[in-house]
Amino acid sequence: MLNAGLDRSYPRDFQFYIDGVTPSVARVLEVLDRERVTVASSLGIRARTAQEWLEMAYNTVGEDLRDAIHNQPGYYGIKAPTTLSHRYIFEDVPMSLVPIASLGAHYGVSVRGMDSIIRLACIVHRTDYWRRGRTLEKLGVANLSVSELTRYVNEGVKD
Repeated sequence: MLNAGLDRSYPRDFQFYIDGVTPSVARVLEVLDRERVTVASSLGIRARTAQEWLEMAYNTVGEDLRDAIHNQPGYYGIKAPTTLSHRYIFEDVPMSLVPIASLGAHYGVSVRGMDSIIRLACIVHRTDYWRRGRTLEKLGVANLSVSELTRYVNEGVKD
């Protein structure tokens, strides 16, 4: 979403992680990551940050997320999608961002960054990802407390 303006005007050899993760894009990614980790924390889960994951998985470090991504050799050469009609949007937004943002909103965590990206995706794709996505209501867990949700996830038992 953050490189949507480049969908037809940028050279075809545009590298998704290297050219696409500019300093400003990385700052937005860091906000989204912080929101994800905070939502997990509100549920009693210690989630790794993206930077921690890059270090654990690839032994890649950096001053910030942009540096860590740019220090990962495996990300070089990965081309960006040539269209905005791509699973990075039509799958990841409704099946990942919507449920995380839905959890955050339900349990009192600010998810303004995620909400902004979801809204941009809705506009770009002319679809309501909040309606089509995995909300707590659709997952059947909207009325569960944190402890009830944890029990349901861990044991498959819903009171």
